[in-house]
Amino acid sequence: MEFERINPMTNETASKAPAMTAALARAVADRAAEGFANWSATGPNARRALLMGAAAALEARKEEFIGAMMAEVGATAGWAMFNLMLAAGMIREAASLTTQIGGEVIPSDKPGCLALALREPVGVILGIAPWNAPIILGVRAIAVPLACGNSVILKASELCPRTHTLIIEAFASAGFPDGVVNIVTNAPKDAADVVGALIDHPAVRRVNFTGSTAVGKIIAKRAAEHLKPCLLELGGKAPLIVLDDADLDEAVKAAAFGAFMNQGQICMSTERIIAVDAVASEFIKRFAAKAKSMAVGDPREGKTPLGAVVDRKTVRHVNALIDDATSKGATVVAGGKTDSVLMPATVVDGVTAAMSIYRDESFGPVVGVIRAKDEIDAIRLANDSEYGLSASVFTRDTARGLRVARQIRSGICHINGPTVHDEPQMPFGGIGASGYGRFGGKAGIDQFTELRWITIETRPGHFPI
Repeated sequence: MEFERINPMTNETASKAPAMTAALARAVADRAAEGFANWSATGPNARRALLMGAAAALEARKEEFIGAMMAEVGATAGWAMFNLMLAAGMIREAASLTTQIGGEVIPSDKPGCLALALREPVGVILGIAPWNAPIILGVRAIAVPLACGNSVILKASELCPRTHTLIIEAFASAGFPDGVVNIVTNAPKDAADVVGALIDHPAVRRVNFTGSTAVGKIIAKRAAEHLKPCLLELGGKAPLIVLDDADLDEAVKAAAFGAFMNQGQICMSTERIIAVDAVASEFIKRFAAKAKSMAVGDPREGKTPLGAVVDRKTVRHVNALIDDATSKGATVVAGGKTDSVLMPATVVDGVTAAMSIYRDESFGPVVGVIRAKDEIDAIRLANDSEYGLSASVFTRDTARGLRVARQIRSGICHINGPTVHDEPQMPFGGIGASGYGRFGGKAGIDQFTELRWITIETRPGHFPI
């Protein structure tokens, strides 16, 4: 059986994919377990060569990826190309890690005892990836686990099954052995059963999930029943602080990029702009003008910086946030409500803690501006959130910026840069309701290997009994 993904722009079929059942998903896990046996014994340079081939194979499918992302999630060509570029970089970074999965000799108090700490692959890794940055996050779910010698299952998003399948096809064409790189696709109605079956499967030893906090909690609870570790990268409500000595033009550029890139559908998206009173009015004036200049249009035509949001549910959610805010005294200074998936860049000024937009993740092209009395108040406002993924602070005094950044509770913070920033080698992840664990670089090695203590006795033993 197959299920259809509908194009949010045209309401026509964007793609079709196998509607796997829980039983079929378990069969995929069985196959991944068989693939792990040989892959875990494969040398680091052989793993590196195949990963480098996968990066090239991914890039060779550029036009297919662009077409799939446009049709399935309403992405612009630019966003699809950025996805492809960063994802290929992630694979190459993973390839570079294959010879860095080291260990150490630990001094032992026992005479003649050589104590070793070794990192070894753990088994089958289940990666569950979302639709919003589908190539980046699909690749991130599997690249470092593969580098570490694990076999993988990519549980594709129901909103972009073709895009995620293209990733697996690229890896397969690079020559990965049977059973090492696997995919599961399913109809939306079967998602809970399929994911549950995969988490429960004894061969699956670790889970990584990128998506909403609500679903992340469900996955963590299910995995905990089997004592399986999770890496969770969940929701965000990223603050961008504009201090009284900020370069306002730079802050405006970064805020616009952070709030509206991919229509605000990024986990790091700037969701809260916190401007101190001394510069707030001037910043808002410039920022509103910038937002008004950012046109939205059909992503297939490629003439505008903003394309479609993923579905009508997002439209309803963003409109509800705007209605709630304006009913409680906020002012829309750019953009506004719409009944189309082509939503304008929207700025809401005068946001307070009484409004839903103050706390709720919008995941759409709307950002609230909150006014702070001073630096201390700005830090308080930035930390007044259950989330803690990305943050940003703008100031001409970098020492001040570092001091403020150290006081913001988030996994990531940028000084004089946007909240949206990712590189393959960086430790990426959040705290609080934004999840736990880190993707990226050597931090990823820690997540996807088992640390073992092994000793070698070189002298005759002496025991008290």
